[in-house]
Parts: sequence; structure tokens; C-alpha cells
Amino acid sequence: MKGLWNHVLAVLPASPCPQPQAAMAARLVKQCACLLREATLVPPATAPAMAPVGRLRLAQVGRRTLTSSATSPSSHFPRSLSGLLEKEHVFSARPQQQEVDRLIEKATQPEELLELLSGGHRLHENHAALVLIQLSRLLSDKPEHKASLMQDARFQQLLQLVNSQIASVWHGPLVRLLRSLYTLALPTACKELQSVEQEVRWRLRRLRYKHLAFLAESSTTYMQQQGSQELLAELLVSLERRWAEIEDGRTVVALMAKAGPLSEPLMNRLEDKCLELVEQFGPDELRKVLVTLAAQNRRSVPLLRAVSYHLVQKPFLLTKGVLLDLAYAYGKLGFQQTQVFQRLAADLLPHVPGLTSGEVAHCAKSFALLKWLSGPLFEAFVQHVLDRAQTVPVPHLCNVLLAFAHLNFRPERPEQEDQFFSLVHEKLDSELTGLHPALQVDVVWALCVLRQAREAELRAVLRPELHGQFLEAKSPKDQGTLRKLLHVNASAQLEHPGYAGPCLPAAALVPGLSALDRKVTPLQKELQDTLKGLLGSSDRGSFAVPTQYGWVLDAEVLLDPDGQFLPLRNFVAPHLAPPSGSQPLPPGAKRLAFLRWEFSSYGSRSRDLLGRFALARRHVQAAGFLVVDVPYYEWLDLKSEWQKGAYLKDKMRKAVAEELAK
Repeated sequence: MKGLWNHVLAVLPASPCPQPQAAMAARLVKQCACLLREATLVPPATAPAMAPVGRLRLAQVGRRTLTSSATSPSSHFPRSLSGLLEKEHVFSARPQQQEVDRLIEKATQPEELLELLSGGHRLHENHAALVLIQLSRLLSDKPEHKASLMQDARFQQLLQLVNSQIASVWHGPLVRLLRSLYTLALPTACKELQSVEQEVRWRLRRLRYKHLAFLAESSTTYMQQQGSQELLAELLVSLERRWAEIEDGRTVVALMAKAGPLSEPLMNRLEDKCLELVEQFGPDELRKVLVTLAAQNRRSVPLLRAVSYHLVQKPFLLTKGVLLDLAYAYGKLGFQQTQVFQRLAADLLPHVPGLTSGEVAHCAKSFALLKWLSGPLFEAFVQHVLDRAQTVPVPHLCNVLLAFAHLNFRPERPEQEDQFFSLVHEKLDSELTGLHPALQVDVVWALCVLRQAREAELRAVLRPELHGQFLEAKSPKDQGTLRKLLHVNASAQLEHPGYAGPCLPAAALVPGLSALDRKVTPLQKELQDTLKGLLGSSDRGSFAVPTQYGWVLDAEVLLDPDGQFLPLRNFVAPHLAPPSGSQPLPPGAKRLAFLRWEFSSYGSRSRDLLGRFALARRHVQAAGFLVVDVPYYEWLDLKSEWQKGAYLKDKMRKAVAEELAK
């Protein structure tokens, strides 16, 4: 080492040197000081053997700008020389495990860790951090002990020790230390916490990506709560810029769940990386990706297609939990993939007897959102409910009933259907009025869809005490509940001849602006244009006709016995709100209602109307109309205006002929 100093003195100029040479000389002196400091940490007997390691370690030192610490070699130089030095730190080699390391790992009580400070143990720069990390683990399930720990003088001494040696803590313990300080609920103004946060900010560019991912996974929530917005912002930027360093699917999924919602650019990068790695994913990783997208309501079509492809093509063994989560995710995102639904329904069927009532309710709701009706699976749901008739909670039974109504599903076997709806009525007799008002309306509406509503249930939701809170509805949810009340009121009037009341007041039957304020679809516009061409006069038909039943007719016309159009203006119209006209219909005249059925009116891969639209058709028929159905799949086959006009004429003739045949 003495020879090294002689070499340095020989290199240094004797006279004052220009600024660049002075900086180079200062850097050379600092490197020698670092070597001397390394030598002082090694016993004399082992110093020769450690010398090559010290030189190799010195060559690997990275440059960075930091504030000087108490252990920085540059603090011993003259002020003029130390001002030229870059503040950087040399990490010593990780020492071999000592007795104190084993004591820290085996500690089961906070007191055992705090006693290490006064036990005469030799602690290196990472030990204080490791003690704090272990303390947070021991107190993770004992939040009541954290307040007393903050008042312990030894704990404060431990924080001060960490603060004085923070620049020497290794990267891994440093990020775990920050997480531990967050979980210990240190106050935001704690200088030791701020020191650790600042140190992490300085090292962000040098931390490995796994350390950044660990911070994002474990500490983003705490950063938001603690107000550490600058650290969080820099962490998200670092994750986004270095996204190509991700090598495993677990990191991608964890970041999508924790950090993705906080940064749109990062989430886009993570989706790209997920597409790159999706071929390596197992069923659990695919499940986590879909659940993460569903939780954020993020409908990434390329990623959903890739995940769906691998679910279909690979012979994964899907557990019950994975199947339920997949059904939930696809239902929440509304992503249609027939082969995936077929596999989910087939794989879920043998698991149905072992499901809980809540799982059956959630699964039925997921398939209802997907508009996917699997007969065997839903029959199994019915049997599951019947097998647990005495223990099934009413909210779960209501969710199953709503799913059935949405898909317009009724059990095929009459005896099973009678048993199921008898159970529903038995449960509702005592508990219907105790449910939330909106849920009461939903349940009775579902019974109306399935033609199972009883007069007592109709009276329960049409009483003024309940419907009065929805008459002045402003929110979209309450307006939807009011529309369902109109449908229930229509069922009471049109499908229950002996129903004596109560009913909705006449003011509630007047259609609101929201009933007509809807975007015109291409099918609706073409239908109106074709009908206008057939009618020839505007007074011979009405379009977008709102009724007191809560439904809007696409068009309404009158036909005389000879099949000619009649003007609508003066004839009685009891379906309007309020009813209009005074002249009765001529003998033999027929009132026709045109109802278009869009793609969304049908179940997935089916030509059966969903429950809501089947109820609309029944109500319009019960109101005295002949229904002219215009499904989208038939209309799309018509290419010319002549074909469309001929199609509508043929539909009207068939509707009249069917009525006459009755």
C-alpha cells in the first residue's frame, strides 16, 4: 500500500494544476482512500488474500451523485479537494452469515430483536435493516403492539442506526426495509422514513427490475396513503421505461394488478409483455390476467383473444376456483368466445354439487351477463337449489332467479319447475318486504318475465310506500327500477285479470324523455324508411311510439278488413299515456305493432329472445296488437328496397292470418 501512495505522489503535479487535472488527481486519491478503508476492515493475517478482491471490487464501483455520509472517505480530505469529488459509495462484500443473523431469523418476539442492540453483538450495516424487517413481520398480525413499539427507546435507537448507515444497506434489504417501515405505520414526518424513501429514489436506476416490481407490488398502496407521490411517480416511470427487462409471467401479472391502474403507459407496456409471454402461462396465470382486466374493467381485445386461444387449445386441468374466476372475468368484460364458454360449462357441470349457494349464484349471474344458456348446467343449478332448500339464503336465491329471468330459462321438467318456484314463493312470502326496495322490484320483475308472479307479490311492489321513492328518479339506476315497475304494473293489468290493485298512478305512466332519447340503430332507420314508403302518407302510421307499459313500439299501423292502411289520428289508443282518441276501431280492423329485434336481443349463439324482450312481446300482444317481428338475421338477408317492402307486406299478412286462424 505504501508503494501505491508513492506512485500517486509521483503522478500528482508539484505545482497548482488546471481544473481537469485537479479533478483527475482528486479521483485517484479517493480511490486510494477507498482501498485503505477496505484494508482497515480486514484482519492483518488475511489482508494479503483479500487484496485482489478489493481491487476487483474497486473496478466495479458505479458512479452516482449522493450527499456525503459520515463514513464517506471524502469527508477526511481538505475542503477544496473534497469539493471536486463525486459523492459515491463503495459497497463492501456481503459478509458471511454470523451468529446475529441466525438470531434475527429465529426471533419469535419483538423483545428478542430489540435485545440485540445491547447484547454486545457486532452489527454490520445491514443488521439494523434486517431487525426492522423482522419486527414488521412479527407485528403484522398484532397492530395493537405497534403503538407501544414506537415509544420504545431501543426502537428509536434502531431507526437512528439505520438512518446513519442507510447508504451501506444492500439493494434487497433496502426495498424490504421501506416496505417494513410502511407496515409499521411510521408517521409521514418521520425523518428516518423520509431518509429511506430518498435513498430508494437515488438508487431507482441501479435497482434490479425485480426490486422495482417488489416495491410496486408491496408498497404502492402505502405510498398513496403516506403522500409519497414523488417516489411513486418515479417508480412508475422506471417500471414503464424498463419494461423489456421483465422475464416471467408472475411479475407481469403482479404489476398489472398493483401498478397498472396507476399508469396508462405502464399498463399498455404490460399488456404488450403479457402478449409476448402468454404462451408460457399456466391456468393460474391466465386466470390472474383475466381477473385483473375484469377488476379494472379493461377490455383489451388482443390480450383476451390470446388468453382465450390458449384456454381452448391447451389441455389445462381447470380447478373449480379457476373456472369460477374465468366465468366472472368473461361476464364482467362481456367478451364473447363460444368455445371458451362451452368448455367452462362442461368443466363446471361435475363441480356443481360441491359448490356453495353463493358460488352458484355468482356463476349463474356470470353466464347471464354473457347471455350464454347451457341447459344441463342451469338444470344442475336448479337441482342444487332444491337440494339445499332449507339453507339457501334469500339473496342467493334472488340472484339465481334474476339470472334465469335474464336468459328466459325455465326448467324443462314440469315437476322440477313446480318445486323450484314453490320454493321461491315460500321464501319470498316471509322475506320479500325485508329486502332492499330496488331488489324487491327486480325479483318481482323476474317472476313476471318467467310468468310466475302472484298477486300478493305484485301488490308488495306496487304499493305507494315502495314505488313512491322511484317516481322522481334522477339516477340511471333508479330510472331503470322505475321502468321495471312499469313492466310489473303492465303484467298486473294485462296478465292478471282479477288483480284489483294497487297500481301505479297515471302520472307515473307518462313516458319520460329518456324513453325516446336513444340512438337510432341502422336496422331501426331502415325499417322506418321502408314503412314510410309502404304507407304513402304520414297519418297512416306512427313511429317510436312510447306506451304506458314501459315499452316503445318501433311502428304502429291500422289495417281494415281488406288489408288497407287506416289513419291513426282519431281512433282510440288505450295503450298511450294518457289514452287518446275517441272514435272506436271499425269492425274487423287490426292494430299492428312492429318490433325489431337487434343482435343484442338474443342469447349468445341463439335465436331465442332474452327474458326482457320476451316480456315486451307478451305485453304488446296482451294489449291487443298483432306483433310483426323483424329480427336482425332476416333483415340482413334483404338487399334491395323492393325485397324489404315485400318482406314487411308478407309479415303483416302472416300476422293477420295467424290471428284469423285462432
